[in-house]
Amino acid sequence: MKRFILPAIALAFLMSCKTEKDQNRDISLTYPETKKVDTVDTYFGVEIQDPYRWLEDDRSAETEEWVKSQNQVTFGYLDKIAYRKELKDRLEAIWNYEKIGSPFTEGDFTYYYKNDGLQNQYVVYRKKSGEDQEEVFLDPNTFSEDGTISLSGLSFSRNGSLAAYSISEGGSDWRKIIVMNAETREIIEDTLMDIKFSGISWYKNEGFYYSSYDKPKGSELSAKTDQHKLYYHKVGTSQADDQLIYGGTEAEKHRYISGSVTEDDRYLLIYPRVSTSGNKLYLKDLENSGAPLATILDHTDSDTYLIDNVGSKLYLVTNLEAPNQKIITTEVSNPKPENWTEFLAETEHVLSPSTGGGYFFAEYMIDAISKVLQYDYDGNLVREVELPGLGNAGGFGGKKENKIDYFSFTNYNTPSRIYKYDVETGKSELYWTPEIEFNSDDYESKQVFYTSKDGTKVPMMITHKKGLELNGKNPTILYGYGGFNISLYPSFSITNAVWMEQGGIYAVPNLRGGGEYGKEWHIAGTQMNKQNVFDDFIAAAEYLIESNYTSTDYLAIRGGSNGGLLVGATMTQRPDLMKVALPAVGVLDMLRYHTFTAGAGWAYDYGTSEQSEEMFEYLKGYSPVHNIKENIEYPATLVTTADHDDRVVPAHSFKFASELQSKQTGNNPTLIRIETDAGHGAGTPVSKTIEQYADIFAFTLYNMGFDVLPSKTKEKLKG
Repeated sequence: MKRFILPAIALAFLMSCKTEKDQNRDISLTYPETKKVDTVDTYFGVEIQDPYRWLEDDRSAETEEWVKSQNQVTFGYLDKIAYRKELKDRLEAIWNYEKIGSPFTEGDFTYYYKNDGLQNQYVVYRKKSGEDQEEVFLDPNTFSEDGTISLSGLSFSRNGSLAAYSISEGGSDWRKIIVMNAETREIIEDTLMDIKFSGISWYKNEGFYYSSYDKPKGSELSAKTDQHKLYYHKVGTSQADDQLIYGGTEAEKHRYISGSVTEDDRYLLIYPRVSTSGNKLYLKDLENSGAPLATILDHTDSDTYLIDNVGSKLYLVTNLEAPNQKIITTEVSNPKPENWTEFLAETEHVLSPSTGGGYFFAEYMIDAISKVLQYDYDGNLVREVELPGLGNAGGFGGKKENKIDYFSFTNYNTPSRIYKYDVETGKSELYWTPEIEFNSDDYESKQVFYTSKDGTKVPMMITHKKGLELNGKNPTILYGYGGFNISLYPSFSITNAVWMEQGGIYAVPNLRGGGEYGKEWHIAGTQMNKQNVFDDFIAAAEYLIESNYTSTDYLAIRGGSNGGLLVGATMTQRPDLMKVALPAVGVLDMLRYHTFTAGAGWAYDYGTSEQSEEMFEYLKGYSPVHNIKENIEYPATLVTTADHDDRVVPAHSFKFASELQSKQTGNNPTLIRIETDAGHGAGTPVSKTIEQYADIFAFTLYNMGFDVLPSKTKEKLKG
């Protein structure tokens, strides 16, 4: 067992300022014993020890006992932080306001999602057209007593008479689909089982397309799944009789396959993928059952998808020879690239289009800020949509016949609001605004550009209270992702609001590997370029310190999933740079990530240890699990994961925490918080989310040296 002496928790308000960094008090922390095994893997003649391989077995009693013992130590530590409950109470208070989603029409009803404040899951309500009386259509809070079964998808048949919804149990990516009569809300057939990474796309009112894998041998939470299949389910028949539409051949494996039906029920589009980037594209004429699949793209060199069709004319969004995306048109009779016609040309800004009310809405991200242009179906510019400020707009996704559309608008200090938009006149009006106990006018966001290690300019949004003193002593969370072409846009977060109330700074850089500047920005952070992402993040931290926003003693870094990898790599490369590290559900074993669940599909971004000797050496060079060294003082670390995470299996976090606990030098705690009956994040009950963030913020502030909350310290100093 490894034993450290850590700072004790004094009673609240006994001290009004930060304690000295080297001051120790008298509480001790003993980590659980984690055994080591003699597992050794050989890559290109190089032997790599994996002493905690046994923790990959998520079904073993030994692993279960390890989880319990680690949680006991972690929560024992957190229980001693006096203001942890105060943070939880404040999170609950600010969270407790009514939240509503944009309305949408299905059949004779208008539907919308709503949460009255602290409900674990959003409830689906509806109103009959022309009436004001609302009723509950579907309440996921009734699925389980503790809120751990969530609604993960809802899709209506073409006339709105039937609905199919998917549920997730304990946060798992595995789903069940339930079909109901939308009018009576009665379940009309047996539940469809073992569905994963799937949409629900209806064909008329007869049935729908969905995707799944064969149930894996071994643990369904960690066993490899790499043979996705697209099925058609006819309502009223058994799942065993569902028709296999695409996939299932050993000669051609696809890790992800999706299918979608055009709004006019004429065509089925099929999207096979071998990784998270790039897809083939096929089309099936649903009016001609004997027609073969038409090939639009037979390679995975681009991300291309159908946005709409007018009869046999297809409108496709693509980044093929257009890194920032464009829209093209083509005819079903000759749909291959040589017959494409440009509809909306590529620009210097990344295009994210949608359709609604018979128009195209082209959203462009200009340094991660939204600009929306409206076009007709002939490609003529109608107008620029007037937005209420600088931030992130979303929505514009109504049916063709709906002349009223809705969009949401938010930024880091403005809670999301919903606007009603007339597609013909271009006039918008506020439809809904939250009544939240948070004054946006007291906060400000600023975008800066800093220089990364290789000279690349990287944007970063910095948000905090107005009047913040740049004295280097502001508690700061630097949050990043940097991967999979995913963009981080300005958006409001209740949890971040509580952090900023404490005088905290929330900073988000748009790292390479993301999609903020198109495919080239993405590629610049993948495979042999992955170190660029870590360098961008390190440079962001250095900028905040050099600009006196914060300092090493007051800086925390945080990220989840691929962002958890970012935190793990950054803290092992530059442990001197931050005081606190918060890797969440991270990809931390880069030599074995591809052997779990659908992890092999991430190879486009990462490469694999089996790919080549050069790739193996590169991955080994930054893999967080393999780069924890003896006699290094790492920052105070709170690893967070969940026992039902079957996307990034918790073994990554288990092994990383074990390595840290065995090698950590100095007094900084190394803890792991393992949520039970939860997964990668989606569908997590509000109650669990509040508890988790109270723990994260308490751990962070305490290890920055605050014995009372910063806001209380300032109040006392003013008094």
